[in-house]
Amino acid sequence: MPRYCYFISSKLLPAVFLVWTMLLTAAATRTEAQAPHKPNAAEIQLALKKLNVLAGALYIGAHPDDENTGLIAYLSHGALANTAYLSLTRGDGGQNRIGPEMRELLGITRTQELLAARRIDGGRQFFSRANDFGYSKHPDETFNIWDKEAVLADAVWVIRKFRPDILITRFPVWPGKTHGHHTASSIIAEEAFAAAGDADRFPEQLEFVQPWQPKRLLWNTSPFFYRNGGEFEKTGMIEVDVGTYNALLGKAYSEISAESRSMHKSQGFGASSRRGELISYLKHTMGEKAEKSLFDGVDTGWSRLPGGAAVGADLERAYEEFDSENPAGIVPLLLKARRSLHSLGDSHWQKVKLDELDKLLASCLGLYLEVSAGDYSVVPGSSVELKIEAVNRSDISVTLNSLQISFSGEAVEFDQWLENNIGFSHTLETNLPADMPLTQPYWLEEEGTLGMFSVKNQKIIGLPENPPAASATFSVDVAGQTVEFIRPVVYRWNDPVEGEQYRPFEVVPEVSVNFSEKILLFASGEPQRIELNVLAGKADIEGDVRLELPEGWRSEPLAAPFSMVQKGEQVTVVFNIHPPGGQTVGQMKAVARAGGREFRRGLVRIEYDHIPVQTLFPEASAKLVRLQIERKGNLIGYIQGAGDEIPGALRQIGYQVEELKEGEMTLENLKRYDAIILGVRAYNTLDNIRFQQANLFRYVEEGGVMVVQYNTNRRLKVDEVAPFPLKLSRDRVAVEEAEVRILQPDHPLLNYPNKITAEDFEGWVQERGLYFPSEWDDRFDALLSSNDPGEPPRDGGLLVAAYGKGTYIYTGYSWFRELPAGVPGAFRIFTNLISAGK
Repeated sequence: MPRYCYFISSKLLPAVFLVWTMLLTAAATRTEAQAPHKPNAAEIQLALKKLNVLAGALYIGAHPDDENTGLIAYLSHGALANTAYLSLTRGDGGQNRIGPEMRELLGITRTQELLAARRIDGGRQFFSRANDFGYSKHPDETFNIWDKEAVLADAVWVIRKFRPDILITRFPVWPGKTHGHHTASSIIAEEAFAAAGDADRFPEQLEFVQPWQPKRLLWNTSPFFYRNGGEFEKTGMIEVDVGTYNALLGKAYSEISAESRSMHKSQGFGASSRRGELISYLKHTMGEKAEKSLFDGVDTGWSRLPGGAAVGADLERAYEEFDSENPAGIVPLLLKARRSLHSLGDSHWQKVKLDELDKLLASCLGLYLEVSAGDYSVVPGSSVELKIEAVNRSDISVTLNSLQISFSGEAVEFDQWLENNIGFSHTLETNLPADMPLTQPYWLEEEGTLGMFSVKNQKIIGLPENPPAASATFSVDVAGQTVEFIRPVVYRWNDPVEGEQYRPFEVVPEVSVNFSEKILLFASGEPQRIELNVLAGKADIEGDVRLELPEGWRSEPLAAPFSMVQKGEQVTVVFNIHPPGGQTVGQMKAVARAGGREFRRGLVRIEYDHIPVQTLFPEASAKLVRLQIERKGNLIGYIQGAGDEIPGALRQIGYQVEELKEGEMTLENLKRYDAIILGVRAYNTLDNIRFQQANLFRYVEEGGVMVVQYNTNRRLKVDEVAPFPLKLSRDRVAVEEAEVRILQPDHPLLNYPNKITAEDFEGWVQERGLYFPSEWDDRFDALLSSNDPGEPPRDGGLLVAAYGKGTYIYTGYSWFRELPAGVPGAFRIFTNLISAGK
């Protein structure tokens, strides 16, 4: 279950980062909050085998979960290629099956789910600056919102840094076959394939990288893309059996794929394992055509590097002599190969393989190195206790020379011999700089646009996440060679049930402020009470909180004092907000003052069991909405489906909303309510809803109002979602500014208690609606019509029918987005639906 809290400082995270190479090979493949992975002998043997393969593959798609995890697992663990997935977006525009996070918070969650998936399938992860703004039907619409040239530049940058031999796309470039983002990702891939090797394209990147031309680009196609026409012709395609069994891992790549894909939990993408032959098809698109295998014509051995043959020979011998019961036996050969590798000079593959080799050395030695903090969060300028642990579990001579802390540059000399299996520990106290950056996702530091995140530092574009807030570099002597190992500073503790636990080390502000509500709605001129939670990032802090309000709004009091003794303590301050007379929308900001400084940010933590704890510091603000609205009825019964925030929004305009559980849907209980509302996808997600359907329809028949929000036409739990025939479709209106036409202007639902006009469809967010019915019984009245540009009218977004003495309403309009966003017109219309028949 999710555990989250919303609590921010005016200082944004500056661009202080580690070098790209370390992030490629460390942060992109390991999340710092994970317990350190301790490879077993089979994993060590596979890593040793991979050292002799110099090949790269980059898979390109639009969103988290677009990637073929089976093919990535095969490329990484079977072909032993340096493999990565470039997702152009972080999936911010999707929906959330496991919790309340939406938009940027969902993007952070899905970013971490991708990293969790890559830890399983062996790939690395990259992103562009493109923002998932929601569903798009055509790449032209996508590129109208994205900055196409910037997204292309990002793809070229990743190619030039990662230097893959092959590119693989997931989707066709034909418009109309799939999501516009999907099509756009393959268009970008084709253009990036041509541009990456051209020094005249994006020359500003050449300060840091060199042009790079991949060998070929292939499309990972399947019969799925031809389901609506066209012939799937396999002739000339490369076929890869991702069902192949890997004896060292004890799994087929398809089984690894299922585990990897199941990390996309926020999308409900849990997958079952498949065993036996499973073919992935790859069709030639650009570059030199492959005849037999993906890497045809690519030198994937050490002869690829001048002088590399000696390295390869030592590694080959190490592989032949590897003893699973004594991995340390090959350390002398690895050190010999390492000396030869250092002599080859600075190059892409030299850096990649040196990093792989150093990790392998640590694994063969059983070398455990860790720096853990005494607390998981600190404020800039404060002191922190760090506990250092080092254990060598081999007979190889290992000496800990020194340790350097990233944020202070402080070096601690040890010259400590690490005897076999004799642990060494040391505790030191050090101070964080006063200007230490907060733990803020780098792509959220600056305000972006609907289609793009703002990131100006070229070196960090493409990275999946920030580097650790703090890290330590261990300088270790291994049998006469100095090797440096970088480890993140983590927080480690013991849970009496779960045992040893890890979470990231965070830098937080001294004071964080969060509104108890993200939107404050005023259905009348009466003042409303708003609570603000003030959180102490350190002990012994006091000050006050003030509100910055738009013109015409006022608060009582003007300032509210706070005082906190303990770090982590939270107090609540209260204001009464007085609205202006007419309908208006504005923004309210909180400012905490303490110690002569201002703090303007809150603190948000996202906590799920399958990803590391995520922390960010959004602006401490809330939306103010003064509505001109009338409502009828009071008590609402709400049946949650996939999960949405509509109950809270309705409570803010005066409704009493009770969220019903399975056993509470008896007919007698339903009759208590003025309206029953089914949340989004209730008929897709509630297994037992079919047993309640008769009671729900009987409730309507006896005079009740039932409002059913959108469901998909797949995996319905009931035979019929309405008392009269109604056919769901995949029709949607993705453009939020699309015209909405009122088909029956005199219908009561459009006139009572609020007169609905074109103005009520202004200011909508992300989309108009989705999964509209395409066919319905004559007893339904269709009230509204809308459509995306160039498409026929979609009239099924709001259907109402009298059933017995009551009213049944089916609506595909996106109330689950509009009400939590505080869209005034959406509240007026939805209130009319609740008020039907009154």
